[in-house]
Amino acid sequence: MNSKRLVTAVAAGAAVVMGLSACGGGTSSSGGGTTGGSGGTNTPAFNAALTNTFNPSDKKGGIVKIANAGTWDSLDPGETYYGYSWNFLRLYGRSLVMFKPAPGGGSNELVPDLAEKLGEPSDGGKTWTYKLRAGIKYEDGTPVTSKDVKHAVLRSTDKETFPNGPAYFEGYLALPEGYKGPYKSKDVNTDSAIETPDDQTIVFHLKAPFGGFDYFAQLPQTVPVPEAKDTGAKYREHVIATGPYKFDKNEIDKGFNLVRNDQWDQSTDPNRKALPDGYQVSMNVNADDIDNRLISGDLDIDIAGTGVQPASLSRVLGDPALKANADNPTIARLWYTSINPTVAPFDNKACREAVEYAADRTGYQTAYGGAFSGGDIASTLLPSQIPGAQKFDLYPAGADNKGDVEKAKAKLQECGKPDGFETNISYRAERPKEKATAESLQQSLGRVGIKLTLKAFPQGDYFSQFAGNPPYVKANGLGLSVNGWGADWNDGFGFLSQIVDSRVIRETGGSSNTSVRIPDVDKMLDEAIGETDKAKREGMWGAIDKRVMEEAVILPGVHAKSLLVRSKKLTNVFISEAYGMYDYLSIGVA
Repeated sequence: MNSKRLVTAVAAGAAVVMGLSACGGGTSSSGGGTTGGSGGTNTPAFNAALTNTFNPSDKKGGIVKIANAGTWDSLDPGETYYGYSWNFLRLYGRSLVMFKPAPGGGSNELVPDLAEKLGEPSDGGKTWTYKLRAGIKYEDGTPVTSKDVKHAVLRSTDKETFPNGPAYFEGYLALPEGYKGPYKSKDVNTDSAIETPDDQTIVFHLKAPFGGFDYFAQLPQTVPVPEAKDTGAKYREHVIATGPYKFDKNEIDKGFNLVRNDQWDQSTDPNRKALPDGYQVSMNVNADDIDNRLISGDLDIDIAGTGVQPASLSRVLGDPALKANADNPTIARLWYTSINPTVAPFDNKACREAVEYAADRTGYQTAYGGAFSGGDIASTLLPSQIPGAQKFDLYPAGADNKGDVEKAKAKLQECGKPDGFETNISYRAERPKEKATAESLQQSLGRVGIKLTLKAFPQGDYFSQFAGNPPYVKANGLGLSVNGWGADWNDGFGFLSQIVDSRVIRETGGSSNTSVRIPDVDKMLDEAIGETDKAKREGMWGAIDKRVMEEAVILPGVHAKSLLVRSKKLTNVFISEAYGMYDYLSIGVA
């Protein structure tokens, strides 16, 4: 998921996504909102919320104040793909399945949400059936039905109307040929892909067996949308709530408020305790100001969940009292830069390789806050938490990791640009770490004559309109795009598929893959999905990683860590390994 996006990550102990026995038909877990957790503590200490619950409490009331340095990509469950958005969305929307709200490794477990239990596979894993819990209603009191879930999934496949969001369903459901979603293909029968034999039952039919379909069922795209209330692209302005909170005030790109949904019934929802009375969210707040307000207690959550900015790092770590209210999780996320082969001269592999050799990796790491809060210098795509990750380095950057200038110059000679060239580099305007990354690359690549012009774009539209829009990238010469990615779930497929499969690239924009167009990789992904031997399959993910790096279309930066600050007013604070940040569903406020 984009960091953007996650950036969701399921820890290494998660069930294997391939293999029906690991994922199908589980009934033993009914959720259970674990806000206490074993080992909960009220004593402030560094990493107190890393694997346990800090300040456990069941007290209801209060308003949680949240800030976003940019804007949401979308509040619509059908088109959002930022990790913080998936984390937060559970407050107002319920998907078929969800990650358990629990500290530590407990968050890696999939549990039923709208559904009574996890999916029942049949037909060798090509068919998956879910039964909805009885008594679930929308905020207006109307009952939620399986037809609403079907409509929600089908509308999400219309990537012209909803450019953001993952592309799993359109890739794997047995949809009719040429299907373009319920607006453009209104009269097309879609029972070949999704059936709703009654109001409580939904049946998914896939093109090929997939043992990990419950991971698809946890996507926000399964949050029900009543067709009668569906306003298409404008639905983001008022999502009809199924969770414990609903929208009261929503000023797109400025801010919104959530208040209690009086139609939510606790008896139908074992996963949510709904402690606060509401949430106040502000957007386009300066990132450094967010840090200052968190530290002062004027703000409760920095929604992005990527950690404090470099300017606040030494302040937090140098003050024992502030450090005692901070956590330092390691995340299955890669901060990287896309090298776009559709932009000349990066259509020449040697020119791309020149970037790989010239980049100062220590500068990249420093831009994200150094080893402590930025992460470890990366030479591969897959973080170590992903089974099958391999260690290799195809473009050694010298003993000091500051780049191999001579090798870079040789590659420029090879690609016919001995004196270098000019290109643009994009980054998200609201993210100081991305700007610092672009500036670091500007300096290190400049040593070999590659001149970068920095281009800042808004976070909310970064992928739909700019860096993830192939025609825009080419027309505006975005040779490099600062990027980030976290696993949709902790498996090679859950990490790689949406950033290296060329088939997810959308010419209309919204592509999470901005630079990888390698037919070999598409074929290797298909072969890995079909491999039932776990050890062999995991080895294939590492091979895909290496094949992508051979084409030099991605410059790895750092495998991420973050330094998160806990608000002193919050209760039930813990890191969700499933999201790589604080669990926004379980918190309360004193």
